[in-house]
Amino acid sequence: MFSVDGYLNSIKANLEKQTDVLVGNLKTIFTYNFSSEIDLIDFSAFIEPTRFELSIRLFSMDKEANEVFHEGDDLTVFAGSEVLTEVEYFQLNESQLDDFFEFYEQNEEVLNTQEQKVFTDWFNQCWEKAGGDGLKIPAYFVFHDDVKSYDLNNKQWIDDDDKWT
Repeated sequence: MFSVDGYLNSIKANLEKQTDVLVGNLKTIFTYNFSSEIDLIDFSAFIEPTRFELSIRLFSMDKEANEVFHEGDDLTVFAGSEVLTEVEYFQLNESQLDDFFEFYEQNEEVLNTQEQKVFTDWFNQCWEKAGGDGLKIPAYFVFHDDVKSYDLNNKQWIDDDDKWT
């Protein structure tokens, strides 16, 4: 009933529907006046696997891995925001849930790796389409609570700790 390729292709198709929204949101973010206290930015993906939803939030960080909040009066200074809110990346009828989760459990190792690749590749394509390479702040795409980060400037995965050195 389910296949790895079919599932991944469905995710790609659903994410593609959100490309214009994400690109537009990124373009807007790139126009912001970033606080001088920000050393890097993390685009953190939050995956809700039981509802098949993806949210992406931007965290402005300093080199000590602390989130930077702008508390001044200057409303033009930016510190963080929601980039994409709860978009559905896979659709499934409720009657198929048990079969799907059985399929997922049987293929979990492959699916976890491939899902992350699909999400990362899509975000990176949107990043490039929005002109992210022109942003002068180091930027990363991360999965919430993961130990690695995708360096959007150097197009490679790094240990999360490496971005703080």
